[in-house]
Amino acid sequence: MEQPHPQPPLNQQPSPPHSQPPPEEQPSLTSSISQLTPSNPSKIPVRPQKIRKLSSPPTITTTTVQVKPQSTPTPTSATKNRRRNPSRSPLNIPKVNKPLSTPGEISAAINHLRSADPLLADVIDNHPPPSFDSNQPLFLALTKSILYYQLAYTAGTSIYIRFVNLCGGENGVVPETVLSLTTQQLKQIGVSGRKASYLYDIANKYNSGILSDESLVKMDDRLLFMTLSMIKGFGSWSVHMFMIFSLHRPDVLPVSDLGVRKGVQLLNMLDELPRPSQMEELCGKWRPYRSVGAWYMWRFAEGKGGSGNGSPV
Repeated sequence: MEQPHPQPPLNQQPSPPHSQPPPEEQPSLTSSISQLTPSNPSKIPVRPQKIRKLSSPPTITTTTVQVKPQSTPTPTSATKNRRRNPSRSPLNIPKVNKPLSTPGEISAAINHLRSADPLLADVIDNHPPPSFDSNQPLFLALTKSILYYQLAYTAGTSIYIRFVNLCGGENGVVPETVLSLTTQQLKQIGVSGRKASYLYDIANKYNSGILSDESLVKMDDRLLFMTLSMIKGFGSWSVHMFMIFSLHRPDVLPVSDLGVRKGVQLLNMLDELPRPSQMEELCGKWRPYRSVGAWYMWRFAEGKGGSGNGSPV
């Protein structure tokens, strides 16, 4: 920038051609320099720098101001819409599959399991198809689950028969009748004090309207699991058994049941019992009929000498 402005030395020491402007522009520059030299030779190199500094900033500011507002609103609005849409769909539209007691559902489940898991196809061929045809009132089924829990089948059956006789028959097993029984009466038929408190808790929830047979039938699987887990004495295993054998829900996987875990271990030839997370992964191919797949695992484990976790037959 400083070489084109000196006055006499330009003709004596020419600079290399690549540092000079094109030949057409040389006469104009030399003439302008010759006109400006007698007035202010020291200010000549300063003025073009100021002009260039003033001319460059507006171009930079205009481009940055125009680009930023156009790029920021579009992705934020798109991402907000993407986040809102999936969160609304499962809440507004709960999906409840047909119960397994619906005609044709067992056949559909078996056909799906055959094609989805070739290992399970051999188990299906060696066992009769399951049946889910119990039509007990749900309150009776809940009390029955409490009475049978952690008991052998024969011991649970004897206590259940005494309990039904105490209520005046299965039709008499209603919340009002259960609340009218004393803990002493229940102890006389073999019901422990803890299980008696569980029976009272179910009856109170029905009387207050928290639970009802109609509401339990209409709930989707996730809400049903959360609601039943609030009942005293109802863990995940009890909830899964109730969902499969009382409500006939088709896509329930009892990951904590020993019989189902043993069947999955034998089916996949594992060295150890699968953990709940492994159960979800190995049995994911059975969706949306994991309840039927679990039923075959019970039968498969029993045939191989395994034992279940008190799973109802």
